Amino acid sequence: MKEKITERFLNYVKFDTTADSNNSACPSTEGQRIFANYLVEELKKLGLEDANVDENSYVMATLKGNTEGVDTIGFISHLDTAPDITGKDVKPRVIKNYNGEDIILNEELNIITYIKDYPELSELKGHDIIVTDGTTLLGADDKAGITAIMTAVEYLRNHPEVKHGNIKIGFTPDEEIGRGADLFNVKKFGAKYAYTIDGGVEGELEYENFNAAGATIKIQGRNVHPGSAKNKMINALHIACEIAQSFPTNERPETTENYEGFYHLNDINGSVEEVTMIYIIRDHDREKFEARKAYMTDVIEKLNEKYDGRITLDLKDQYYNMKEKVEPVMFIVDIAKKSMEEVGITPNIIPIRGGTDGSRLSYEGLPCPNIFTGGMNFHSKNECVSIDSMERCSKLIIKIAENYTER
Repeated sequence: MKEKITERFLNYVKFDTTADSNNSACPSTEGQRIFANYLVEELKKLGLEDANVDENSYVMATLKGNTEGVDTIGFISHLDTAPDITGKDVKPRVIKNYNGEDIILNEELNIITYIKDYPELSELKGHDIIVTDGTTLLGADDKAGITAIMTAVEYLRNHPEVKHGNIKIGFTPDEEIGRGADLFNVKKFGAKYAYTIDGGVEGELEYENFNAAGATIKIQGRNVHPGSAKNKMINALHIACEIAQSFPTNERPETTENYEGFYHLNDINGSVEEVTMIYIIRDHDREKFEARKAYMTDVIEKLNEKYDGRITLDLKDQYYNMKEKVEPVMFIVDIAKKSMEEVGITPNIIPIRGGTDGSRLSYEGLPCPNIFTGGMNFHSKNECVSIDSMERCSKLIIKIAENYTER
């Protein structure tokens, strides 16, 4: 299984599936469509005859069960990689029996993954891992998830002695730009419960995520020659600085952890004449989340009084904490936890400091906790993945499917 996982993953990262938030089409990039079609053909070769891809590159398939009366469950991963760094021309490298020390990704460009910056890497000592050459993403988020699912499907097809019910497979486009669940047809998918395979280090099991909102702030300044600007110029850049300073410095991503929420200035662009600021707001607690939105609205209203209405705020909710929808069916988390223990994985139940397709799907009637893939340092040139952990993820998927037959 380990050799098959390595081969499969190295093949998948050849596909450039970088998402593009500036393109409203679905999928947002042609590479995702190409990869989706490839996976459908692979699923058919594995014997999943109903494998299909729709016009928006959502892939679905059914591994038929060999046991009656079992709830239909699903496993879901996403096709795309984050647009933060390119996923084109990935040059992966396998490091056997990793020594737990700094990793030189690219000697020529002096790109190094330092343990002091990424101390969690030391936990992979003794693992076989895959890294990049430091110039691209690796794509473990979420091709590691796809690899684990496909390998589990192949194993179950070849080992009919493992009892399981119907298993649904789903691969979604554009998750990294917040659209993964937009056109996901829950009814067509046909599962009663599901798991996204989209987490990080081995053992992660998550059924809580942020409540999320996005804000676009536009500031209209007035540019005048600086030599004659007194009482005339209104510098939009200075107003932007004033807005940024209105939010607590201890409530930013870089100063928070666990259940602590934040305001994140994700992008700023402009000049004296006009500025656009992009913020995201995150909090696990719904009341605190609503309070954060109200605080931002109040900041803009007060500054608008000062600057004669030159600021506009477009604030929209993006997704909500899946905990509300998963807690009534907590046995799906319990089964995953029990399955981890049975395959030798120590469960680490933690809140997601982000979101997954599962958060949206849970609100659409498909309760959907999240499970690890074995990857680290996502959205970074220092991204890596443990082959050993991907293997254990595949075994976990098999065990979860088997344990549903006990219900």
